[in-house]
Amino acid sequence: MRKAIIYIILASGLLFNSCRNEIVQYLPGGERKSNSWFEPSPFGMVYVPRGSFVMGPSDEELTGIAEKSKRVSVESFWMDDTEITNNEYRQFVYWVRDSIARKLLGQTYTDFVITEDLNGVPLDEPVIDWEEEIEWDDPDYQLAMDELYIPEEERLAFRKEVDPRKLIYEYYWVDYKQAARRENSYNFESESYEGTVLTPEGETVPVANRSSFMMHEMVPVYPDTLTWIRDFTYTYNDPFTMKYFSHVAFDNYPVVGVTWKQANAFSRWRTDLKNDFSSRLNEAPAHDYRLPTEAEWEMAARGGLNNTVYPWGSYYTRNVNGCFVANFKPLRGNYVADSPTTTTAMQVGKFDPNNYGLYDMAGNVAEWTSTAFYEAAYDVVSDFNPELQYNALPDDPPVMKRKVIRGGSWKDIAYFIRTSTRTYEYQDTAKSYIGFRCVRSSFRNELQNR
Repeated sequence: MRKAIIYIILASGLLFNSCRNEIVQYLPGGERKSNSWFEPSPFGMVYVPRGSFVMGPSDEELTGIAEKSKRVSVESFWMDDTEITNNEYRQFVYWVRDSIARKLLGQTYTDFVITEDLNGVPLDEPVIDWEEEIEWDDPDYQLAMDELYIPEEERLAFRKEVDPRKLIYEYYWVDYKQAARRENSYNFESESYEGTVLTPEGETVPVANRSSFMMHEMVPVYPDTLTWIRDFTYTYNDPFTMKYFSHVAFDNYPVVGVTWKQANAFSRWRTDLKNDFSSRLNEAPAHDYRLPTEAEWEMAARGGLNNTVYPWGSYYTRNVNGCFVANFKPLRGNYVADSPTTTTAMQVGKFDPNNYGLYDMAGNVAEWTSTAFYEAAYDVVSDFNPELQYNALPDDPPVMKRKVIRGGSWKDIAYFIRTSTRTYEYQDTAKSYIGFRCVRSSFRNELQNR
């Protein structure tokens, strides 16, 4: 009897101990060294561990009648420690410009395209050669790239400049939501698909094969610099219109004037850039870059603190010295009270970060999320990785094109920079006070690291 009790105790100990130890694999091939794989920290990103929190205002916050709260759990992810800057987004614009230029030059000069692989086998389609240098001042090159420039009748002082309207990024993405619908599943008996798919243009077409779930996007990438004038009446913001995005003095300021679709296109380009680099090193690609969900954004902004109003964990917008701790509109018309440099968007990372090491999660510029705005979203979304997505069609009414923005901006009062405040903007509009940052899902498992 005593031996039986001892065995039960040992078995119970092993059972509870297994919650913290690595799982032993008994199937053939279980000796793969997958546990030795380590995910390095992505450059410019910080780690947000998986956790649970109350999304929305706490009981201590003064809120409207319609505002609700919901406890949710979110998996771990990486997030940019600052908002995407003009310098970073400009790299995307230059890449699109150079890719179009090289395609045009390749029609005249064979040096700008690759027609064979490393073994000398002809390629089905020519590939851009990024090693060949473009001499932008060469008259012959300019002639070959003529359709990339502003038409002669539209030029100011006869300056030959690249036409920003021609900078269009073309990419594909997989619509997993439509692919996951049961009626769109592959029928093994008929060996075919039998459902339908809705294209970005709003057409309903039969599912032919897997490629039917690949969506084609063509997105103009140049920011709308006229937002500085359009957003504010009776103001003189012409200097920002002319220089904010293009001049190096604003390199470390957050990019603005980008739509929700442009932010998604940047994330796709960033992903392809990283995957291309990983393939050269023969590495398995990491998760894709993307916009954060609303829940991810709020969890990251809270910095691991619960029931706090602002990312810095205080109920106040000033520190013990009486100084403002974020870039927002603290007093009536006094935009300079919290900003030692410019009256609008400050350089990123000038205020202290939150506990996760994230800067400017309150104020500076509001930020796009991937989440569609719906007033009763907290009533319908899951409590595990909550998200509400809708790919609005061109002919949809404006109410269907609303996307959640978070964090408030340099022009907003303190209410909008709270971690719980949710508001929206239309996905096809650009504003001088809305930017974005990217996230990337993480492979890390906290239980294995204990």
